[in-house]
Amino acid sequence: MKLLVTGGTGFVMSVLGRHWLDAHPAARLVVLDAAPLDAAALRYFAPVADRLDVVVADVTCPAAWRGALDANITHVVHGATVTPLSRGTAHEAKREPEAEDPARITEVNVMGTVAVLDWARTLPSLRRFIYVSSGAVYKHHGPDRAGEPLPEDGYVMPRRLYGISKLASELITERYGELFGLSTTSVRLSSVYGTMDRVTASRNFRHVPNRLAHLAVEGIHQVRVNTLEAVGDYIHAEDVAAAIVSLLHAPSLRYSAYNVAMGATATIGDMVRWIAEKAPGFHAEITAAEQADILQDPTLTGGMWGAYDISRIRTETGWAPRPLRDALHAYMDWIASERRGAG
Repeated sequence: MKLLVTGGTGFVMSVLGRHWLDAHPAARLVVLDAAPLDAAALRYFAPVADRLDVVVADVTCPAAWRGALDANITHVVHGATVTPLSRGTAHEAKREPEAEDPARITEVNVMGTVAVLDWARTLPSLRRFIYVSSGAVYKHHGPDRAGEPLPEDGYVMPRRLYGISKLASELITERYGELFGLSTTSVRLSSVYGTMDRVTASRNFRHVPNRLAHLAVEGIHQVRVNTLEAVGDYIHAEDVAAAIVSLLHAPSLRYSAYNVAMGATATIGDMVRWIAEKAPGFHAEITAAEQADILQDPTLTGGMWGAYDISRIRTETGWAPRPLRDALHAYMDWIASERRGAG
């Protein structure tokens, strides 16, 4: 088996690639990315580097990469994207990254998908194509009954270029599958943190678990927040990788989209308490928004900000994420190990 992962030198897709190679000792991985492996990625892939091929090229320029890719690829996960998000502190909240280069967001996130699909439909051995989407396709509210997790059907209405481009690519992926007899689906990820989460050329955003865990591992005991009640459906990148691989291997897929998430929300207060179990003395102080290290809106509790229904993927593949407490502790161990390796 041979998997192509676009965007595979970055965050979530690099974790997927490593998971694939660890799970399949005889398999190979091909990565297509505009950026080469950085120092962190070289360390991360070192144990499996003999089964990894990296093609450095812009996904929107197929002439630069089509000839370099193996026609015997059996699975494709398209994750290359531009993620123009900015949120977390009062200063960052004033910035509108989508206004900096809106055409590039659309070009990469939509036309990059078209380019990869147009190539993938020519592969004689292709078994499955998965598009990596986002919970950004959802509305800011829903479902209708309070407390229920957000299902894949309905409640879709993106208002920002990122979510708009993701939804467009979901629909394009589905249509290519219908036109050319491909087995395709999309995965909608909730807020992802974890292994290999770092600043890259296409993504510079840190979800709350990332920020809290890094502060604790660095030995900082106090984090300033504007609220302890803000929530999110946070999932570790390694659990995302396991979910995607389960869909790659499923005999058949019933749906065009699957939520990949924890399936429940956690508050900032919950995460601070869990982190303090491994970093005694770690605590949060509530401050004004202007002084907060982490700024969150506690009123955002539904729609894309709330819990995602994961019953589809659970039922079809048996996949389930680890409890957030356990995943956070594992992430703190990885951060400490990575700091030692980088040093």
